[in-house]
Amino acid sequence: MPRFAANLSMMFTEVPFLDRFDAAAQAGFTAVEFLFPYEHPAEAVGERLKRNGLTQALFNMPPGDWNAGEKGFAALPSRFSDLKASLETALPYAKATGVKRLHLMAGIANRSERAAIEAFYKSVAWAAEFFAPHGIDVVIEPINARNVPGYFLNDFGFARDLIQELRLPNLKLQFDIYHCQIIHGDVTMRLREMMPIIGHIQIASIPSRNEPDGEELNYPFLFDELDRLGYAGFVGCEYNPRGKTTDGLAWFKPYAGVKP
Repeated sequence: MPRFAANLSMMFTEVPFLDRFDAAAQAGFTAVEFLFPYEHPAEAVGERLKRNGLTQALFNMPPGDWNAGEKGFAALPSRFSDLKASLETALPYAKATGVKRLHLMAGIANRSERAAIEAFYKSVAWAAEFFAPHGIDVVIEPINARNVPGYFLNDFGFARDLIQELRLPNLKLQFDIYHCQIIHGDVTMRLREMMPIIGHIQIASIPSRNEPDGEELNYPFLFDELDRLGYAGFVGCEYNPRGKTTDGLAWFKPYAGVKP
């Protein structure tokens, strides 16, 4: 049975960020993820996790100036020093939360430019090697051009090839089913093909990015497929609730309380 992690950047936004840990636990989640914790002290985030008996499934390394449109800088040749600094910023939060996987964002760059490709390879390898001694996986995630126009990593095949070429044991694929369906379709076959390199999965309905309870994909089938494939990782609920978060959790009730 899949182990679901509430995404606290998108769910339970009816309350302040640190209170969302309590809300997620009360709703039956045993794990959480979020985009960025850096506006709060690492110790405060860790305390909320511990208080609620929650597992931290994932969060992102610093992306640069998010409000100005930056979406990471791993593929930006001129920002390698910022990339290295971002790893140092993320590390105390990783230690405080006990997280075992971090998402490295590629940034806005042209994948047809050799310099961007070389920068991305260099950054990914550097990040994976930096976190390896800490027992942390680095995950990379293809993101569709509709949500993030110009995002460098917008192809699952490119991500697969990079991971297989670098052969770093702690480098994995973040397989967001929502993004995969929009970019490529054929989600089930891609899950079957890429399962050996998948380190994290995320879900949302398509095309609305709401609760995974309808629209294009049959999520109960996909959840069963993850069991058939032996997936033992987390499934992050990275969706925008249609209304109050708890009002849209009927889909989750059969899975509530599943322990990591």
